[in-house]
Amino acid sequence: MKKFGLIALLSILGASSFAAGINIVAAENFYGELAKEIGGSAVSVQSIISNPDADPHLFTTSPSTSKALSQAQVIIYNGADYDSWINQMLTGVDKSKVTVINVADLVGVKSGQNPHLWYKPETFPKLAKLLAARINQLAPAAQTQTNANLERFNQEHQQVNQNIASSKAKYAGTQVTATEPVFGYMADALGLKMQGLDFQWKIMNDSEPTPKMIADYQSLLTGKKVKVLFYNNQVSDSITKNMQDLARKNDIAVVGVSETMPANTTINKWLNQEINATNAALAKSH
Repeated sequence: MKKFGLIALLSILGASSFAAGINIVAAENFYGELAKEIGGSAVSVQSIISNPDADPHLFTTSPSTSKALSQAQVIIYNGADYDSWINQMLTGVDKSKVTVINVADLVGVKSGQNPHLWYKPETFPKLAKLLAARINQLAPAAQTQTNANLERFNQEHQQVNQNIASSKAKYAGTQVTATEPVFGYMADALGLKMQGLDFQWKIMNDSEPTPKMIADYQSLLTGKKVKVLFYNNQVSDSITKNMQDLARKNDIAVVGVSETMPANTTINKWLNQEINATNAALAKSH
């Protein structure tokens, strides 16, 4: 994750008007998808960053973004410096009329810590519970359906937790690395031992790794000190591509993880797919 730059306007937001229902705006599409799964027909959701094929770091704000936020009754954003572009836009929002959810605050992650909160196993259940409570306040008539949606989500998320536990029982302690810390929280939950973090954070913050960092990172691959290399499959540059090539040349499994949620899936299916891809790579390396 390189910090969002105001570089080029992507056609990310889509239509600027809401359909009927509680108006919810999510800065990132995975939070928007969760709002849809919990709120169902009681909500109308727009996700500002929603294109799974676009580099999310090239996002810039637009009038349609401001309009959507001005119409929202619930606004969800990641926080922890990930989507800091929204802070100025929120200054014009009447907080007495709008519920603003900073997910980083919800899960206790502070500025300067890994901002990729969606791979933290407890993030979505905590947010789902909070969303259900707020939707029930705004649309009491939909409470039965909202609560049923929440229960269904939590049951499906138990499969994610079971998948994590099963993987951890098999592969805990395995040395791995990544080109940037997108998958960091999930790797921790799986019990994997992440190496090369100094290099990863340089890449995440769009700064140049030192020659020593690069050499040390390369030695993880050439020395076969790690079993898997994770990379952000939406963002790449010459350095990260070279590291992927080096990993493959040394028979180290390479696993792409997404920073924006893929289309046509659900939260829990997405997480399970990422864990399953990790398990397949770990199985080949053991």
